[in-house]
Amino acid sequence: MGYWEFLVEYLPKLANGAVMTVMVMVCATLLAVTVSMVFGLMRLSSHFAIQGAATVYIEFFRGTSLLVQLYWIYYVLPLMGLTLSPFISGVLALGLNFGAYGAEIVRGGIQAVPRGQYEAALALNMSPFSRMRRIIIPQIYTIILPPAANLTVELLKATALVALITVVDLMFVAKQINATTWLSAQVFGTALIIYYAMARFALIPFLRWLELIAARKIGKA
Repeated sequence: MGYWEFLVEYLPKLANGAVMTVMVMVCATLLAVTVSMVFGLMRLSSHFAIQGAATVYIEFFRGTSLLVQLYWIYYVLPLMGLTLSPFISGVLALGLNFGAYGAEIVRGGIQAVPRGQYEAALALNMSPFSRMRRIIIPQIYTIILPPAANLTVELLKATALVALITVVDLMFVAKQINATTWLSAQVFGTALIIYYAMARFALIPFLRWLELIAARKIGKA
């Protein structure tokens, strides 16, 4: 079978798998962003218990394998009475894992805000919540977006792991096609191109646009 004949027959199936990959990535990214903000702020708490809980979470998810976490959520939790669908399991594993890395990015971004900003907010008699919401958080976006963008690209590539728990994503479909055709070069070469196109022509331009918007809002662009 020639490559063009292969594309005509199998590209629609790979495209459907790519749609599922995008869905997993978007949902996992939303979860990771939420987790990053919450645990990044918790890491800066003056309360030992709150800071300690955040530290344990971050170190656990950064220090263990994403693949093991994925298997644990999908295969072990049902033994404890909690059964999750493959899609939810994949989103949870990716979101919690990358959220741990993102939490450290958020913490570093907040600590990079000049000390004078804190002192000015204190001089205005702002509460800690208002100080963080109105003064500190708006200034960290230009700091954290570049490393967060790199982390998001890594998350897109890590979505391939969810095929191992039967999520019908791009990699799962590619493996199915390869099992029936044995056209490994065509199958995985096409999957490689699709992953690259999603990252290079969709995700990266979007993330750069977000960086530009954030820079404009604080007068740095």
